[in-house]
Amino acid sequence: MDLGQKIRQLRRKAGLTQEQLAEKLGIGGQSVSKWENAASMPDITLLPLLAETFGISIDDLFDLSNDQRLNRIENSLDINEDLPQDLFREYEDFLKAQLDDTQNKQRATSLIAYLYWHRMNACAKKAARYAKDAIRAVPGEKDCQWILNRAAGHVAWDWNLNNHTKAIEFWREIVTANPSVRLPYLYLIDNLLADHRADEAERYLAQASRLPDARPFMISVYRAHIALARFDAQTADSIMEELIAAHPDEPACLFEAAQYYAAKCNYDRAIALYEQSFVSQTRRPRYTDELMAISDICEIMGDYTRAAATQDRIIALLENEWGFTEDTGLTVAREEKARLLGKVQKG
Repeated sequence: MDLGQKIRQLRRKAGLTQEQLAEKLGIGGQSVSKWENAASMPDITLLPLLAETFGISIDDLFDLSNDQRLNRIENSLDINEDLPQDLFREYEDFLKAQLDDTQNKQRATSLIAYLYWHRMNACAKKAARYAKDAIRAVPGEKDCQWILNRAAGHVAWDWNLNNHTKAIEFWREIVTANPSVRLPYLYLIDNLLADHRADEAERYLAQASRLPDARPFMISVYRAHIALARFDAQTADSIMEELIAAHPDEPACLFEAAQYYAAKCNYDRAIALYEQSFVSQTRRPRYTDELMAISDICEIMGDYTRAAATQDRIIALLENEWGFTEDTGLTVAREEKARLLGKVQKG
C-alpha cells in the first residue's frame, strides 16, 4: 500500500473528511486529495503531525516491515546523539513487542539494550557537564564528585568502587556455560588483568589458547599483559617486541602493540605503532581508532596543535572514506578540534 492509500485508509478510520484532515494539518484541502490520488506527497515536516493525528508512529504511515523498522532504529541510534522522548518511547514499545517474536527476539533484545545504553550515555554526558559546573563553583566540597566519577568514568580512590569483581563473575559464568566460545574468555581476562589477578588470567588464557579459533598473536599479546600485571616489564617488553618483529605489517598486531605501549606511557613508541597500524590497513573505509589514540596521546604530551591536526585527519576520513556529512562522530571530532585549538590559543 502506497502512502496516499494509507492516508486515505487512516483518514476514513478516524472519521475525517479531506477538508477536516487538512484543517488539522494547517494546509489546503486540495493537498490531501492530491496525496490520496498519488498526484503529490506530503512534505516531510508534516509526517510527525500526520502520525499524531492518526495516533500511530511515523513508521506505521509507510507500512514498514519489522526488519525495516529494526534497521531504522539501529541506524537512528548510530547517527543521533540523543532521541526525543516520544521517539524513545516509540522505539521502546516496538522493541518490547518484538521480544515475543521468535524470529526477531535476539536482535530486538540487543537493540533494546542499545536503546537504553544510548539514553543512559546521553544523560551521563549531561550529568557530567552539570557536575563539572558545580565542582568548578565549589571545588572544596564533596558534592558532585561521585556523580562525575560514575557519569564520566573518572577513577574513584576506594578499591571497593574500582574493582571488577562483578564483571569477572559475570564473564566467568558465561565462559563456564560456553567453554568452546572464544570471545567471553577475552572479556574475562581483560577484567582480571584490570585488577592484576594475573594467575587467574593465565589459567583462562591457557584454556582460550586451545580453542580452534584462537588467534596466536593475541595469545602473545595477553602473555605480555599478564607479565605486566605481575610488574615484570622486562619480560612483557620482550614478548611484545618479538611479536612486532614477527608481524611487522599486520595492522591488528601493530594496533595491539601500540595499545600496550600507550598503557605503559611510552608515548613516542605508541604513536609510531599507531601510525604503522593505520597506514598498514588495506580495508576501506578505515576505522578511526588509531587516530583517536594519537590525538589523545598528543594532548597528554601537551602537543595540542598536533592533537587538533589529528582530529582534522579523523574528519577527513569520516567524510571521504565513510561518506558522512552529518554524523555524531563528525560532530564530536569537530568539537574536539575546536577545544584543542582553544588550548593552543591559550598557550
